[in-house]
Amino acid sequence: MRDAMNTTDSSTILSNWLARSAENRPQHLAIACNGLRWTFSELDRQATLLAEKFALAGIGAQSRIAVLTGSGLPYVACVHALMRLKAILVPLNLRLTAQELSWQLRDVQAIALLSDLAHQDLARQLAQLLPDLPLGLLHHPSPEVGLTPLVDQQLPFSVRPVQSVAPLNWTINLADTQAIMYTSGTTGTPKGVVLTYGMHWWNAVGSALNLGHQLDDIWLACMPLFHVGGLSILMRSVINGISVILQEKFEPAVVNQTLIDEKVTIISVVAIMLQRMLAELDTREPGGRYPEALRCVLLGGGPAPRPLLEDCASRKIPVVQTYGLTESASQAVTLAPGDALRKLGSAGRPLLPVQLSIRNEGQVAAPNEPGIICLKGPGITPGYDHRPEATAQAIVDGWLSTGDIGYLDEEGYLYVLDRRSDLIISGGENIYPAEIEAALLAHPDVQEAGVCGQADTRWGQIPIAFVHLQAQSVATAEQLLAYTEQRLARYKVPRALYIVGPLPRNASGKLLRRELNKLRPPSSS
Repeated sequence: MRDAMNTTDSSTILSNWLARSAENRPQHLAIACNGLRWTFSELDRQATLLAEKFALAGIGAQSRIAVLTGSGLPYVACVHALMRLKAILVPLNLRLTAQELSWQLRDVQAIALLSDLAHQDLARQLAQLLPDLPLGLLHHPSPEVGLTPLVDQQLPFSVRPVQSVAPLNWTINLADTQAIMYTSGTTGTPKGVVLTYGMHWWNAVGSALNLGHQLDDIWLACMPLFHVGGLSILMRSVINGISVILQEKFEPAVVNQTLIDEKVTIISVVAIMLQRMLAELDTREPGGRYPEALRCVLLGGGPAPRPLLEDCASRKIPVVQTYGLTESASQAVTLAPGDALRKLGSAGRPLLPVQLSIRNEGQVAAPNEPGIICLKGPGITPGYDHRPEATAQAIVDGWLSTGDIGYLDEEGYLYVLDRRSDLIISGGENIYPAEIEAALLAHPDVQEAGVCGQADTRWGQIPIAFVHLQAQSVATAEQLLAYTEQRLARYKVPRALYIVGPLPRNASGKLLRRELNKLRPPSSS
């Protein structure tokens, strides 16, 4: 599956979201970041200028463009510029290694790689691994040099010989692919999730209907834009014509001060971020609160610790849990603000465009009966890029089987019990044991490897590994951990590694990860 099916049905064609916001609210703040504040008119101008440069470089419809930048204005302008050319955005996770990213670039068949100044060293490493991949450099703007970021010709940047420059597009076909975003499956094999414009549209509509829509809303984005949670905020901003305060990295003190100074109304965070924000808030005033302007703290990234929710409730901080994934373009289920205290611990009810079902072996589960969370609707992905088998396995009769476990209470409110049976969520990042196991098994001294999660007060969970060595091997735990550091993103590297005997398996030989913790030496428990 290389792209979502295109149609000529006029009901799927909309005006370009950013261009329309620039027409309707030209002087309204669109985005603020690192001391610069762009109105919708200015953001529209920047996106147009960059799209014209991209067109001259040979980028056009269906071009797959990988972007390796931080969460700054160059990324934002790039997202909208690619939309003007109907090109496909491929966001790259900055926490991955060059080896991991080069695999994704080959798999998605990217025709160019764009980076910013802060990540050009990693981009050059990728260029060495993929010498035929053109590179482009995006500059960060600053108040001193004016508002001209974007393409710099110091690095060679030409996708193909340009015989005719692609015209800019001022409409959006909801059926077209906007991005391909990689996410790991339960097997640890990364897959490119197809994100259509329609997914973003219906997600924004469903979110606004649930949370309410106010013209003076200001959404604070402090999560990475290479994650769907960050990208979806950019989409909602131009669809709804509201402002975004963008922070290039998460710093609790800076976030808290921004919430106070900028009259932020909505913020999206995961549990570990919120915990650090409250801890910093307590250094200012024990039991401190946020301004009344903050009307919603969207809390995602997995089941939230109940003590955290109760602490927020005692401070009258308006936390609403949400459940979503890349395949649902972020939110799929979100608690309504009015239910935040009444349904403490629930992820809420499905957004209007989403259908939700809990199923056990294909049968709809009874209320309060745990089962697999399944989703359906126009906000759900049509599938995985060029992986028809994976698509067919995950989506049956239009229903996406998330693999996540949860239940619905008598009123239809979702409670998420676990994010896939073996998934480890560390600081809001998904870590799949099989991917770490594969890295360990590549070591010649490793016969078996198993990975599971361990509870951690700061990160929620951390990965730990169990290794059965080859006969006569004298490899140490320290050597094996150093080996994984060369092959995995830092947050995926096990925090502890135990050398043990044969690993537990069932009758068919499948590794029983839930039994791994029993192998830990008593002194480490």
